[in-house]
Amino acid sequence: MKWKGRSVFALVLVSMVVSSLLTLSMMKISANASASQSGTLTASSSPLLNGSGSVEYPQEFRKLYEAFSAIKKDYIQNVTTEQLVEGAIGGMVGSLGDPYSDYMDPQSAEEFTSTLHSTFQGIGTEVTMQNGKVTVVSPFKGSPAERAGLRPNDQIISVNGESLEGLDLHEAVTKIRGPKGTKAVLKVVRAGVAEPLNIVCVRDDIPIETVTSQVMEKNGVKVGVIAISQFSTDTAKHFKEQLASLEKQGIGGLVIDVRGNPGGYLLAVKEIGEVLVPHKGLIVQIAYGANGQQKEEYRSTTDAPKPYPISLLINGGSASASEILAGALHDSGNYKLVGEKSFGKGTVQSTMEMADKSQLKLTIAKWLTPKGEWIHQKGIEPDIKVSQPAYFNATQLPADKVLARDMAGNDVKNLQLILTGLNLPPGRDDGYFDAGTEQAVKQFQTAHKLPVTGKVDAATRTLLEDSLRETMRKPENDLQLQKALEVVAPPK
Repeated sequence: MKWKGRSVFALVLVSMVVSSLLTLSMMKISANASASQSGTLTASSSPLLNGSGSVEYPQEFRKLYEAFSAIKKDYIQNVTTEQLVEGAIGGMVGSLGDPYSDYMDPQSAEEFTSTLHSTFQGIGTEVTMQNGKVTVVSPFKGSPAERAGLRPNDQIISVNGESLEGLDLHEAVTKIRGPKGTKAVLKVVRAGVAEPLNIVCVRDDIPIETVTSQVMEKNGVKVGVIAISQFSTDTAKHFKEQLASLEKQGIGGLVIDVRGNPGGYLLAVKEIGEVLVPHKGLIVQIAYGANGQQKEEYRSTTDAPKPYPISLLINGGSASASEILAGALHDSGNYKLVGEKSFGKGTVQSTMEMADKSQLKLTIAKWLTPKGEWIHQKGIEPDIKVSQPAYFNATQLPADKVLARDMAGNDVKNLQLILTGLNLPPGRDDGYFDAGTEQAVKQFQTAHKLPVTGKVDAATRTLLEDSLRETMRKPENDLQLQKALEVVAPPK
């Protein structure tokens, strides 16, 4: 099966990027977009049109048509044909049990496509549906979701007090997204945390700037660091431009950071792989059919390897196209992966636009690493596993109460984690607000010219959170980055 003549459609960057995690998406126009208004439905062992102009349908559709007719005739309330057809299609797709296959009615599809190539408003995270729960894949870097402390694999169970139970992904996303400046109060279930967390995200503009770069020095070597937040329309172009700029500055090593990158265009990661993978090596294999009988390969166009070492940073939010790049660099380039195990999304989706502008997205293939491994639901293990400091997992402090002496619980435990990250050790981390915790809070308040009460009120809470974010942004505190730099610029 060839992709030539088909356009690749990036299903990323909606205000909540809906269940995409896409590696590849194709656009097709329905061949049977309309039928004669005077046609009649008759049962047949073969579809779909006969010579008389009536519309025939497969024998298997008889049960469906009987149910449709009964509802139209006997249901207590009036229902439209459109309503029943939309429900039938949604039910068929839902029966697949595949979180990456999806149906969008015309309105949902229009909202979805309108945000593909522009700045959008929302909280800035990618979600999917896992076991009936809206599950975070990865917050975008610098987004309200990341600033608020949302983490990969968090389960969002309610928004502003409204339960998401029983909603499909598009309905849930509608609850989460909203105008800039408004709040989305998310109730979140997190593995290892006994009680649900309340995380407040202030919706904002989410700019689509997918590639950033800088030069850092490690052990006397100039190292280029390129971060890719997602694989979008112009990502490969910007990557090549920034890589060329870094090379002109004389870098002696390169670190590529795809942590928190949920994926995107296959063609974007393919073009990046073409300039990084040496010896015209294999980038990815696409396997079609239930048993993967048909395969298509994408190869590099580069002969010689880069004249400097390369390492790649991954974590649990690195998915799909990010994992393709990781597999390509590791298997075909023998470059080191640093960080934590990736998400594990190894399927390919095709999107078909129907005559009424609704869209049907179906999983039509799986992708394999150059060594033939299918990483779906397994992820890719790094060569060098590095965890971030514990305080990188801190969440927001409660906005609806003041934390003070002799209180206990997860909120106090989180406060103690934040204080530790700010080098103000409270002496304990079990969630009890004792004299040591109070003294650490007073030290913070004194240093920031706040009233020295030892209590965490609104002003103290805001500055604590801002200070921790600033601490986490400092490269020297990013243990994964420091290890990746050391890989390409080891001590002499």
